Amino acid sequence: MVTGTVPGMRTSTIALRGPYSLEEVALMGFGHRDDRSFDGVMRLAFCLDTDLEQQVGVEVRQAGDRLDLVVHGDGDLAAVTRQVARVVSADHDGAAYAEVCAGDAVLARVHAAAPGFRPANFHSAFEAAAWSVLSARRQRRQAIALRARLAEEHGARFDLAGQVVHALPTPAALARLDRVPGLPDAALPRLHAVAEAASAGRLDVDRLTALGPDEAMAELQQLPGIGAFYSALVVVRACGLTDVLSTQEPHSRRAVRSLYGLDHEPDDAELAAIAEAWRPFRTWATVALRAVGPRLGTPSGTNAAA
Repeated sequence: MVTGTVPGMRTSTIALRGPYSLEEVALMGFGHRDDRSFDGVMRLAFCLDTDLEQQVGVEVRQAGDRLDLVVHGDGDLAAVTRQVARVVSADHDGAAYAEVCAGDAVLARVHAAAPGFRPANFHSAFEAAAWSVLSARRQRRQAIALRARLAEEHGARFDLAGQVVHALPTPAALARLDRVPGLPDAALPRLHAVAEAASAGRLDVDRLTALGPDEAMAELQQLPGIGAFYSALVVVRACGLTDVLSTQEPHSRRAVRSLYGLDHEPDDAELAAIAEAWRPFRTWATVALRAVGPRLGTPSGTNAAA
């Protein structure tokens, strides 16, 4: 990591290992992100891991084998850089992942279609848990709009490379809300519970990672409204884990069925058997099959399932 300053802002650099495309990450479409075009900058605004009451905005640009960051706001620069690296999956070795892909015929095709693809992750476990409440039982576009209104009204505003981006409100700000337009009243206590858990340190990314996936998911399910699916979403896609095979998500099974030419959706045992070849990148492989797989044809020549 290399750091520096520009007037009113600070800069940092993340070295990349292996094939990487910031454009692929930015356009993946995940959680509240739904960018349809890429102008060379990925704009992030979030609560800082090391102090969720502190918010920062970051402009991320790729320059060959590195990412250049321009950081707006206060907070430890090294901590901001680490968090961004996790969010954009620049914290692991893409060359090692490419070797894993080469060992599986289907995954090799997917990787060849987008060699720089890596998963986009949630900004933090706190934001992933909040998204779980906001998106429950509603269309994704509705959840995106709800989160945007919440951020605009109660989060910090950042001007990032000519665009305004709002961060999700801090846990303390969420805890103070007595009404969220568009969110059912019955769901508000769930949002408060997420805020309280975050303030108490229970949603700390390092803590959840240290617990291990199974224990972390079990603990998260103690929060109201966080079931098996959302607990897996928080642990796997907020902590940036590369090698967890989630069995909670049906779209992944459909992608495996389509791309591997199966005549049925694989059960847990079949999915685990196929995924053995993806270690230690089962998470990345699963996400790639879903996100990049639709660009390919299935063995029968039809379009792959999304």
